[in-house]
Amino acid sequence: MSILNTGITGLNAAQTALYATSNNIANVYTPGFNREVVVLGEAKNSGGVQVNAVNRQFNSFIADRLNSANGNLSSLQAYKSQAGQIDNLLADPDAGLAPLMQRFFGAIGDLAGSPAEPAAREGVLGNANSMAAQFRSFDSYLYDMQRTVNGSVELEVSQINDIAGQIAMLNKEIASSAAATGQAPNGLLNQRDQYVAELSTKIDVRVNIQDGGAYSVSIGNGQPLVSGENSFQLEAVQSSSDPERIVVGYRDAVGNLMEFREDQFKGGALGGLMSFRRENLDKVQGQLGQLAITMAQAFNEQHQSGVDLNGDAGAAFFSIGAPTSYTNTNNSGDAVLDVAVNDLSNLTSSSWDLTFNGTDWQATQRDTGRRTTISPDADGNLNFAGMQISVAGNPAEGDRFRVNPVQRAARDFAVQIDDIAQIAAATSADSGDNRNALALQDLQTSRLVGGNANFAQAYGAIVSDSGNRNAVVNANLAAQQGLTEQLQALQQSESGVNLDEEAANLIRYQQYYQANAKVIEAGMTVLETILSIAR
Repeated sequence: MSILNTGITGLNAAQTALYATSNNIANVYTPGFNREVVVLGEAKNSGGVQVNAVNRQFNSFIADRLNSANGNLSSLQAYKSQAGQIDNLLADPDAGLAPLMQRFFGAIGDLAGSPAEPAAREGVLGNANSMAAQFRSFDSYLYDMQRTVNGSVELEVSQINDIAGQIAMLNKEIASSAAATGQAPNGLLNQRDQYVAELSTKIDVRVNIQDGGAYSVSIGNGQPLVSGENSFQLEAVQSSSDPERIVVGYRDAVGNLMEFREDQFKGGALGGLMSFRRENLDKVQGQLGQLAITMAQAFNEQHQSGVDLNGDAGAAFFSIGAPTSYTNTNNSGDAVLDVAVNDLSNLTSSSWDLTFNGTDWQATQRDTGRRTTISPDADGNLNFAGMQISVAGNPAEGDRFRVNPVQRAARDFAVQIDDIAQIAAATSADSGDNRNALALQDLQTSRLVGGNANFAQAYGAIVSDSGNRNAVVNANLAAQQGLTEQLQALQQSESGVNLDEEAANLIRYQQYYQANAKVIEAGMTVLETILSIAR
């Protein structure tokens, strides 16, 4: 090879190195960009230099660890943003239920001191209405959060589908580009890895590299989301067990919709939303409903045993929301469940899933997963957990039902009477009799909620549980933030652009280019000399 050709190979190599260096500098702040390094080698014809490859500094092991860490971080952030709202609501000393319940029973105490006094009776009704209104307000706030979570799940599923489609499209473009040029399309590879990183913040994913370098992406339970040039759609659908709940579904090859269990999602914002709803929101909603229904029923029973100023038996003082049940839309039988609360001491704050096995029923407590077998009584009713459930129609084996004994009880918590004369403070027609008012006041300290807590203690437990969960999430979030930052630093140390290093490379490759230009100039001089001699 002539000196001229040798210089030209060097000039081309210098141009490629300068292009890679300038591309690194230009993309220093581009998300997902991986630094490019030019690999040079001696030309095979024993002269000059050749560019063997322009490699991107990408470490798949570190990328997988960082994606997993970012997914866990996004999950905790989504959980925290929702849980903090509940904690702030419950712990607010001005907006909380504790002072309102205390003032209500304080008014009952004033009534016991002056059972015929109109002002004392007005105080009972006024404070009762304020307390009931706050119960309804809390229930409305929590219900709105349920709808917000539903909307967020729908949004996350839509974004997951969009990103999966982009990854599938890039699989196709990368294969086409590599086949056309014989070189790895670094820009497209960076884009695909960035989409995988974004997808990891939405949902827990697994990435496998197929023959030819295409990415196969599956979600945490093994269902494929991307396979080569094809992407598969998740669906945000109404739960077959609870029409007020949005869950995630997946259609199989023949078009059948399969619902995922909520606990199958762990990482990413979708996993955080599911965990928050299952572990926190459902529990607080149930605890609030249990407190409301226990207070209303216990107070009503005692009030109805008394006598009002008109000499009539006391009426129900409070109204309360009824238990609800849902028939799974996939059931083949026609059975419908009717639920009533009959034992406050055994009532739980949890929802229950019931499955008919052909003879008996299996009841699963949703917050603990505890299972128990329930046999119908002589009348065909199911009695467990403070409930009596009557079965109308004929269930088929395998039919499932969702029972919510207390979840929306506070929605209809209201004062039933509007005449102060109807307050039954007495046990006789004597207007000075305060014995029933004293019995009503004693309810304040009675351990009626779940058979082991009074009203103040039960509400304090709700606040404490919420605060503890929030504190745990905050601690986990801080730890995960630190781990993610360490992995980001490790990833950047290998794949990130260092401007000082690239500036030095720029000078080095400029000198390399100039030196090879000198070689070419020398070659031209030699050639001209030879030609002049020949003439």
